[in-house]
Amino acid sequence: MIKSLYAGVSGMKSFQVKMDVVANNIANVNTTGFKSGRASFQDMLSQTVGNAQAATDNNLGGVNARQIGLGVKVGSIGTMMTGGAPQATNRDLDFAIEGEGFFAVSSDALGTNKLYTRDGAFYRDNSGNLVNSSGLRVLGYKPAALGDATVDDTELVPLDIPTNITIGADDLELQSYAINGTGQVIGVYSDANTSRSVLLGQVGLSTFSNPSGLSKTGGNNYVVSDNSGEAQEGIAGDPGYGTILQGFLEMSNVDLANEFTDMIVTSRAYQANAKTITTSDEMLQELINLKR
Repeated sequence: MIKSLYAGVSGMKSFQVKMDVVANNIANVNTTGFKSGRASFQDMLSQTVGNAQAATDNNLGGVNARQIGLGVKVGSIGTMMTGGAPQATNRDLDFAIEGEGFFAVSSDALGTNKLYTRDGAFYRDNSGNLVNSSGLRVLGYKPAALGDATVDDTELVPLDIPTNITIGADDLELQSYAINGTGQVIGVYSDANTSRSVLLGQVGLSTFSNPSGLSKTGGNNYVVSDNSGEAQEGIAGDPGYGTILQGFLEMSNVDLANEFTDMIVTSRAYQANAKTITTSDEMLQELINLKR
């Protein structure tokens, strides 16, 4: 009877964790690029009160083991990396990834402290840096020299859109800029005599052998973990990296119908586990009342 009390307690604790996961999913139903969580349960150790026996020579059949379970535990809390629906924003610097890639961002000017995100709401700050909504530098590839028609794809570096550039003998000033569907950053520069489009860089994408193993750090960002695998860096359109949708943002992949159903099931299961505790208590009370 004491075991049933603790089994009920383990169930209540586990379903409280599941409710925490469900509540967090619902709270982030409108968070850009959010990936929902899922709690999975496992049974705990069982007390064996009778061992299994094989069939004997006198034609008696085998006997299964007799075991009493000792409750439940949370086996895992996984991240569901399925894609969210793209939402049109018609903003030039909003991007959604159609595929398994992640944008790479960094909190330092060298691009060494890398974070990964599916939130593609980018901005140009007052210094010309290409940043996300948290001010993290967006990483990508730059041409070996300004004026080149291709980028050097050997290393991810922070991207920027400078106000003034010099190409040859021409000192040019930025007139407009845009990022196309492949992530290429194009600036239009001119002076009194000339105007030209200049490739400033290309937004990089990263993939992982186990994206569900990435660790959340808040701010719609992830970091590499021991179980995610190292980042494989490339660009949109490369095999396995996906494509970039310009003028769109990826919405949360939370399914409210499933979350509300899980909430009902979790609530009832919590109540049922609480009932096993009160029922076991009543049985103990009856036992105590035998001696009066």
